[in-house]
Amino acid sequence: MSASASPRAAAHCALPDTPLARASAGLDACVHCGFCLQACPTYVNLEDENDSPRGRLVLMRRLLDGDIPLDDPTVADHIDRCLGCRACETACPSGVPYGDLLEATRATMAPVRRLPVVARLVLGLFKQPQLLRAVLVGARVFRATRIPHLLARVLPPRLAFPMAMIASTTPALRGRRAGAPARRYPPAPASAAAVAAASSTASATATATASPTAATGTSATCLTGCVMSGLFSHVNSATERVLAHNGFVLRTTRAQGCCGALHAHAGDLDSARALARINVAAFEKSGADVIAVNSAGCGAMLKQYGHLLQDDAAWAERAARVSARTRDVSELLATVGPVPGTVPVPLRVTHDPPCHQMHAQRVVTPPLAVLGAVAGLSLIPLEDADQCCGSAGIYNLVEPDTSDAVLAPKLDRIAESGADWVATGNPGCMMQIGAGLLRRGSLARVVHPIELLDASYRHRA
Repeated sequence: MSASASPRAAAHCALPDTPLARASAGLDACVHCGFCLQACPTYVNLEDENDSPRGRLVLMRRLLDGDIPLDDPTVADHIDRCLGCRACETACPSGVPYGDLLEATRATMAPVRRLPVVARLVLGLFKQPQLLRAVLVGARVFRATRIPHLLARVLPPRLAFPMAMIASTTPALRGRRAGAPARRYPPAPASAAAVAAASSTASATATATASPTAATGTSATCLTGCVMSGLFSHVNSATERVLAHNGFVLRTTRAQGCCGALHAHAGDLDSARALARINVAAFEKSGADVIAVNSAGCGAMLKQYGHLLQDDAAWAERAARVSARTRDVSELLATVGPVPGTVPVPLRVTHDPPCHQMHAQRVVTPPLAVLGAVAGLSLIPLEDADQCCGSAGIYNLVEPDTSDAVLAPKLDRIAESGADWVATGNPGCMMQIGAGLLRRGSLARVVHPIELLDASYRHRA
């Protein structure tokens, strides 16, 4: 989306030279048709027009026109209650770039309002890599004691849920050395045409379907992530093994850091850009053809780097090249098959697609291709799978009541499916759904799709 303001905004703008003013052209695309309403989890659960995408777009316009002061606390509440799931973008027939407008609005409001204390603490922590690493190590040690599992069942809900989130990060597939070093399998053969498609510079919001232009042996590097490396290292290891088995040549990217997604969603665009520059420089040095991401929220962010840094002359083109090379890991695997697994994994699994995979990246069928390659797996449909789980980064910490309301129907649909496992490709979703299942006393577990394919490739110990 162009960062230029719309002619209407330029004619009369109460907030000139602000992120919202520069993104205001996107507001003009809304025709107020209402298709977004039933796609919006906050509107569905709160039944307030101001908590719908259409209502929030009206509030944004009124801020620009000066009808509402920027520090209006009621407007702030409605903007804060948005999950940023971007399901409205999928439903919108007019192509309103709602996600960009939401971040621009929050960035514009940031100078006149303070984020909640918990949000400031979390965002500050994610800008300090050494401190964050220490905190995540401590969380792993705490998890290993099994104390979080016990506290999740006895503490009051507001204290119990964070404990349940930590407990839910425990590797789910036991007996397969989860978290072990990325031991390689013999690479399976793949056609040159299929592997080449993975290195295409297709649109950042589309699945990788470009014409083949490269040879077999496409090099790939992985975004290790913050929470993924700290609490889901077993998923990172499985990701590397699976990519290698599907013919990709793995390269290591050093000095990478937080993707900046949490900061962008909170309106702290300066911090998001600073973190993006670190990653752009790091991934340039890797020299890999493609960047594989197993966290939907992080993948969506990397694919937005070109947009995020478009006004930075020194970084715009570099960021755009990194965005063009970024793929959800399921996209890469779908280009080569993926190679079918041979070890049966006889589990009843339902798939819950992360919002930032389905709606932000528009990656829909590749995760199903990954699950379809798992030998012996029974894939069970999930009703309302396109609805958000309520995680949304740190949303469940700063808006716990609304988060709980959004999560409840998701847990109901999972229970109704009869599945024993829920596969989803984002750490926040894994923790949110896992915590909800644990708190309800459900025996269902949450797993990353890559873990299931990895298990189908490996010989049991």
